[in-house]
Order: sequence, then structure tokens, then C-alpha cells
Amino acid sequence: MSYSSKPPLPTVTLGRARRLRRNQTDAERKLWNRLRSGQLCGLKFRRQHPVPPYIVDFYCEAKRLVVELDGSQHNEDIDRVRTRFLEQ
Repeated sequence: MSYSSKPPLPTVTLGRARRLRRNQTDAERKLWNRLRSGQLCGLKFRRQHPVPPYIVDFYCEAKRLVVELDGSQHNEDIDRVRTRFLEQ
């Protein structure tokens, strides 16, 4: 039996990530078409990936790389705090 080193995510977080995947912005959809299936240097990206307490637009685990697309729904002050957290 194998055990995951990561604790399970709260159901609310998983549900929110799934809803965000289903309701992508046009920019997210276009970028996802370029990132999916290892098209970028063979790297695997995930979309709307939980990085508690946040859900990031795109995440590449191999490079520990987060890609966020800022649009009208983003707030500069909140994004600054989020960016500092993710950079750590």
C-alpha cells in the first residue's frame, strides 16, 4: 500500500478548481492549448492547480513553476501578497 506525502485537499478547494477548469477565460484556453500534452519542452503542466491556500492558473511540478494570467478579476494588492507566498 502506498501513501501520499501530501495531505488530501479540502473538498471545497477541489470543487473550486474543477469549476475554474470548466470555465476558463479565453486567454487561459489559448495558453492551455500550447502547454498541454508536453508541447513545451516535454514539460507536464496542470491547469487550475491547488497550491494551498491558492489555486494557480498553471503549474509545472518538475520546474516548480507557476504561471498566472492576470485579467480584470485580479487585484494588484492581493496579487502582490499571493506572489510573495508562491515565491517562497
